[in-house]
Amino acid sequence: MTKLYHASTLPIEKPDVLHSRDKLDFGRGFYLTSIYEQAVRYAERFTRRGKDAYINEYELDEETPGFVIKVFPHYDEDWLDYVSLCRKGEQTFPTYDAVSGGVANDKVFNTVDLYFSGIITKEEALGRLKYETPNHQLCILNGQMLDRHLHFIKAIKL
Repeated sequence: MTKLYHASTLPIEKPDVLHSRDKLDFGRGFYLTSIYEQAVRYAERFTRRGKDAYINEYELDEETPGFVIKVFPHYDEDWLDYVSLCRKGEQTFPTYDAVSGGVANDKVFNTVDLYFSGIITKEEALGRLKYETPNHQLCILNGQMLDRHLHFIKAIKL
């Protein structure tokens, strides 16, 4: 089992893909991270706005037969192309059941945003991104995969 975390304003015992926003890094889905500190940093955005914040802890089955997980180990051209399609809303259907890879954090997002707006070329964006160490996000796009293979453990209020 792989331990994963999701920051939210409430405990989420039964996650779904319907409550996700459009045009995120890997599309509409349920986002998690294997890095506890990353989840805490994200949750702190809620507390700064005077809201409750929870770190929801889950376990993901090691084996997910019948489901396809795309892994982006680096910020590379494949990652940039996929994120570009998703953020533009042009990835109209999930080609994978889950996608794992780096988060477009502030520094990475600035590079991606400059590329999206045409200020820098794809080659320039990739040149900048190659020096960034990816953090981690997993987006589960398929509700059946969530139901079968992601198991709620607990929610911790910050």
